[in-house]
Amino acid sequence: MFGIVRPCRHGMCGGMFKDWLGHLCGLCLALRDEHGQAARLATNYDALLVSVLAEAQTDAPTPRRTAGPCALRGFRTAGVVESEGARLAASVSLILAGAKLRDHIADGDGPYRRRLVAATAGRLAGRWSGAGASTAAALSFDPAPLTGAALAQVELERSGGRTLATLTAPTEDAVAAAFAHTAVLAGRPGNREPLEHAGRAFGRLAHLLDAVEDLAEDRERGAYNPLPATGTALADARSHCERAQADLRAAVDGLELPRPRLAKALLVHETSRAITRTFAEGTSPSEPPAHSPPEPHPRKPDPGGLISLACAAFSCCTCGLYQPPWEEEDSRCSSCANCGDVCCHLPDCCTSCDCCSDCDCCSGCDCCSA
Repeated sequence: MFGIVRPCRHGMCGGMFKDWLGHLCGLCLALRDEHGQAARLATNYDALLVSVLAEAQTDAPTPRRTAGPCALRGFRTAGVVESEGARLAASVSLILAGAKLRDHIADGDGPYRRRLVAATAGRLAGRWSGAGASTAAALSFDPAPLTGAALAQVELERSGGRTLATLTAPTEDAVAAAFAHTAVLAGRPGNREPLEHAGRAFGRLAHLLDAVEDLAEDRERGAYNPLPATGTALADARSHCERAQADLRAAVDGLELPRPRLAKALLVHETSRAITRTFAEGTSPSEPPAHSPPEPHPRKPDPGGLISLACAAFSCCTCGLYQPPWEEEDSRCSSCANCGDVCCHLPDCCTSCDCCSDCDCCSGCDCCSA
């Protein structure tokens, strides 16, 4: 489970978080049903946005089905999304997971230095990429920008002397293609261009935040990282991220979305929180953050071995709700005093208060005047 958009259940209206969870479970079940239990390891929170965007462009909610008890839901049943958007999200998740495995193998990260582990992971990466491409073809989606992004990235990094804009381009193209295809699924061709703009901005932001998160570890291992490779300081990287987030917000504002609330909550509010979270964690003492975000709780080191493997398996079984101590982030609600309430920060979210049916997050504010 990976991605920059990870909503906190205490920072989002209960109804909206439940809706997000329906998309998450829909993605997880789409992976399981079409590609087997192991494919659930490819669950990607950012790919989930594809499912959310597809529904946001429809006049009525997408179909739900009743899923059986799950640890993530306290072993309760739930209505989960069953749609072409969820299948597209599954396809994107598999292709991205395959690319990430290949990246770990190429860099010789941790256990991937071992020949047997690298060979096994390589076969799994090929299987996931092939499965994702097969599902994409069934949805009339050309996966070439996604499958080619990893190879293009490697070539750019090997060539050296590139700008940040050049280095983030393959990721931007991949996300733009996936976002734009939701307009095809929803039958809204007028949204295709602004969705491409939104995808490029989100891809740029995700790439940069990933670079910041990996910076300390890449420096320690002597691995490639786009920030030192282009001479970009953290303060400048944050400026790039904030500009990308502003571009994303503008693109989202240009979309025709009959059901905009969850999409705007994730693409606007949660990406802003992702910037604050990442720079709080990625800032070194010698380079203070530009906006002095709060200090995160220190992480424990990954012990590796069977303990790490068992925790990873349990994290998979709970779709990422459980995170081991070496993966936990300050944003995962150990302390939610500063999360804020999404529905009180989004225009038009609470005009009729129907998104607040099971919480009191709008009490005391005037966004529920209707």
